[in-house]
Amino acid sequence: MFLRAPQANLNSYHTAGRSLHGMEQVRCTVRGVFVAISEAATVPAVVLADDAGRLLPIYVGLWEAVSINSAQNNEVPPRPFTHDLFLDLMAKFGISVDRFSIDSMEEGVYYAHLAISAGGRIESLDCRPSDGIAVALRARAPLFADEELFTGTGREESLSAMVELSAFLRK
Repeated sequence: MFLRAPQANLNSYHTAGRSLHGMEQVRCTVRGVFVAISEAATVPAVVLADDAGRLLPIYVGLWEAVSINSAQNNEVPPRPFTHDLFLDLMAKFGISVDRFSIDSMEEGVYYAHLAISAGGRIESLDCRPSDGIAVALRARAPLFADEELFTGTGREESLSAMVELSAFLRK
């Protein structure tokens, strides 16, 4: 879905470090792609980190985790992933990815968007966090998340219960 947001709102959010909802955003990096293993389930997770060392785990599907891990490690697959195809299509039409933001979480579901631009026009594209992260990493666009999402999240030691995706896949 290509959302039409007022140009002024997107421009101000772009420069002020705020989400589309006016919340304070913090810049993040991908700390890693992991697999959380428990008796109940085995679930891939992308872990974002802010400058303060707070971690934000985002649980994703296996193929999205593989795609994000590939982008994180600058690996080029023999055939393009869907995220590569999406970026190639955007490039052919002169569209660039400006940033990725996780804006909120409701009932355990994260809501995110990609800010894209072409010809001086800025738009917001609703996306799943996993797809947005995979695309933003490939485009080398900055990642952001609402400050409030980091409240009560883990620190580095909470990763001890997880296994890196690449190690999990080698088993």
